[in-house]
This record gives sequence, C-alpha cells and structure tokens, in this order.
Amino acid sequence: MKKPLTMPDEPHSRNITRADLVMTDGFGLEVDGRIKTVFPTLQAAQKRASDLKAEFPMLQVKVYDAAEKKLLELSPTE
Repeated sequence: MKKPLTMPDEPHSRNITRADLVMTDGFGLEVDGRIKTVFPTLQAAQKRASDLKAEFPMLQVKVYDAAEKKLLELSPTE
C-alpha cells in the first residue's frame, strides 16, 4: 500500500533570477549568451569571469554592464 504524499509546511526559499526582467544595475556574468549571475561590482564580475574562463576555456564568457547597457569582453591576459 502506498503512503500518501505529504507536503512540507513551508517551501524552501530559492534565489531565482527571472529571465524576463531586465537588469537595471550591477554587472551580469554572461555565459554562452545567457546571464547567469549578477555582481554588485565590476571587479567581482571580472574575477569570476576570468576564473570560469581559466577552468573552462571553451565557454564564451562576457560581463554585462547594466548601467551602460554594454557587454564587456574579457582581455586575453585575464
């Protein structure tokens, strides 16, 4: 006999970034054409981008500046 399915009292809260909302501030990490993470500073976004690129060189990684609405390319030395 199957046990009845019980639902938890409170669902776990998750940090969900919605794809249909446009960023207005901060710096987004774009991986293969999709924004994955938002950082408050350019330095933090560039550091994570260079770490990802070093670990996975086949990825296309860029930093999106929401205030200027521009994609920033990583320099080859980063």
